[in-house]
Amino acid sequence: MSSKSHGYVFALLAICIFAAQDGFTKYLGDRYPPILVTMIRFWAFAFFVSCLAASSPGGIRKALVTRHPWLQVFRGILLVSEIVVMVFAYKYAGLAMSQSIFQATPLFITMLSIPLLGEKVGWRRGSAVVVGLVGVLIIINPVNVHFDASLLLPLTAAGMFAIYSIATRAVSHGDSAVTSVFYAGTVGAVAVSLVGPFYWTAVHSSDWIILGALCVCGALSHFFLIKAYALLPASEVQPVTYLQLVLNVLIAVIVFGESVTANMIAGALIVVGAGLFTVWREHRLGKIR
Repeated sequence: MSSKSHGYVFALLAICIFAAQDGFTKYLGDRYPPILVTMIRFWAFAFFVSCLAASSPGGIRKALVTRHPWLQVFRGILLVSEIVVMVFAYKYAGLAMSQSIFQATPLFITMLSIPLLGEKVGWRRGSAVVVGLVGVLIIINPVNVHFDASLLLPLTAAGMFAIYSIATRAVSHGDSAVTSVFYAGTVGAVAVSLVGPFYWTAVHSSDWIILGALCVCGALSHFFLIKAYALLPASEVQPVTYLQLVLNVLIAVIVFGESVTANMIAGALIVVGAGLFTVWREHRLGKIR
């Protein structure tokens, strides 16, 4: 297999494990406080990134060196906060609905990159963003009398993750990827640990197995995604990640008995199509530059 083929294998493994991770998160979030679930998950994530940093050239001491200390801290707090919101979204809005709306994240990144990074967005990407937002409106169906405010949870999470991604772009100009992932994991773990113990709930013995699986999935998914990005450009990894939506919908329907409506399918297709176009367009512009 070529290195590119290996890259796609790693990307597919990461996406499949991410989908399983979302299933475990939905199961646990329905039974325990989302902040508690996120805290335990981030303890494992912090351990993983610490091992990653320790095994990298220069070790943890080098990973701690950053040109953007406050921005790195902000990223860690924002990431763990976004995950808490997303666990709430899985609990109240459903896994399938939440993931459908969350696919708008690349569109939010494109919009926010204008004021936050000073990037220029042409009419093609601008049109794609508008079309994608129409797709989000179709998914949440705000004019329906049964509109549920809980649908704002995944929308909020998508916006938070978009800001996190833009902050990651900003720190990448001066910090290594190892430094960024180290701060995201450790700062996030410290931040949620300041709040999580107040939500501690006795965990059923059988559910510790699910919690363990969640932690293992968190480490493996990030490991395989890092390997994928090492072998493939982001523009080739991003389209593969949309497979996660399909897998999550299948898990939601088969495992959790959720229903998928016509407006969800139509809206999700529009959002994914618009997202793919923005990724492709950014890749083309990157080649021109």
